[in-house]
Amino acid sequence: PAARGDDRPATAQRVGRELRALLAEIDQDRIESIVRRLAAFGTRHTLSTQDDPKRGIGAARDWIYAEMKKYAAASGGRMTVELQSYVQQPASRIPTPTRITNVVATLRGSVDPDRVYVVSGHYDSRCTDVMDFTSDAPGADDDASGVAVAMELARVMATRRPAATIVFAAVAGEEQGLYGSTHMAQVFKDAGADVQGMFTNDIVGSSTADDGDRDPGTVRLFAEGVPTSETPAQAEIRRSVGGENDSPARQLARFVRDVADNDATGMHVRVVYRRDRYLRGGDHIPFLERAYPAARFTEPAEDFAHQHQDVRVENGKQYGDLPEFCDFAYITRVAKVNGAALWTLAQAPGTPQGVKILTSSLTNDTELVWDRGPEPDLTGYEVVWRETTAPEWEHVIDVGDTTRHTVDLSKDNVFFGVRAVNRAGNRSPVAFPTPQR
Repeated sequence: PAARGDDRPATAQRVGRELRALLAEIDQDRIESIVRRLAAFGTRHTLSTQDDPKRGIGAARDWIYAEMKKYAAASGGRMTVELQSYVQQPASRIPTPTRITNVVATLRGSVDPDRVYVVSGHYDSRCTDVMDFTSDAPGADDDASGVAVAMELARVMATRRPAATIVFAAVAGEEQGLYGSTHMAQVFKDAGADVQGMFTNDIVGSSTADDGDRDPGTVRLFAEGVPTSETPAQAEIRRSVGGENDSPARQLARFVRDVADNDATGMHVRVVYRRDRYLRGGDHIPFLERAYPAARFTEPAEDFAHQHQDVRVENGKQYGDLPEFCDFAYITRVAKVNGAALWTLAQAPGTPQGVKILTSSLTNDTELVWDRGPEPDLTGYEVVWRETTAPEWEHVIDVGDTTRHTVDLSKDNVFFGVRAVNRAGNRSPVAFPTPQR
């Protein structure tokens, strides 16, 4: 499928030879084999057996860990893999103390290792009764598909040298209440980690809706407006300046459109202005709760006969989350979208910090200031702006290697932002300014 390139934003970035080569290595056959292998464990319910070598979440955990270790072996020591475990005491949907384990592969950055980007899928599954941990729950689309995205990107990137650190995770406990991702996000928070972007891939396995309509060239990206972590003081500023559409998550989503909605991925990224699907949730939410920019990838329209369902045939219709209902070419393109976003994030400068609009004097122009980034290949900055009613940045100007710029436009009439540029021409996500008196 061809990407819809006729509505690309002014901030869209060129896809370089290095990135195209990386995306070309993403292998549909490997993605299919991962999904089928995970589905073959029968059930991966969080409460299922952890010591059976063939069935249950423990067998799935051990297989994912072994595969990630194989990828890491090709990294020259840059990638490490760990089993990140804790015991969850009885809580909602967890009736007895239960060990929850995330499989986490970390590819350490070669230039700015303290800056971190995360991609995840959840490897636990469920059937109709969320507490039924013995019946078959193959979980092919939900969410072996997302795990396959994270694992295949780990394999492809392990042989490369990103400037910043990339973390590839398969988390557990999602269906019981986001337990694994909550633990992972808190581990990052406790370590003071600078997580500048997180993507969860949850239900990215099919391009076919419940009515049979197909949209193989679109993936949805859910990105919140008002930040989940917003403090009362931050809310007061947002209400004053009108930043409801300029949260860090929205800037991250715009960045994905800039680098991954193109012919290199063959995909259109449909940004949805919500934290998640209507009244539902995913593994990006614990990151949002801890003030990390995060967003969720999901297929364009779901088929509920093939998620959260007992495997059965009813009135001649097959129910259950089985591999036969996945579109492996589609998952491969979703992996390319994630790959384009993560690699560009890791190679570009970090999101500018300390970006302010000076408001000490009442004028009809706009003075922006920011902190210079620490990257050794940083070459300068760009100021962007758009009409307050526009969803994408409309104008870009190069302002050079400076930390201050004045634009002959009223701050009252448009929204401004700042992004960093490096020697290779990679641009960071945009930082939305706050007022400084």
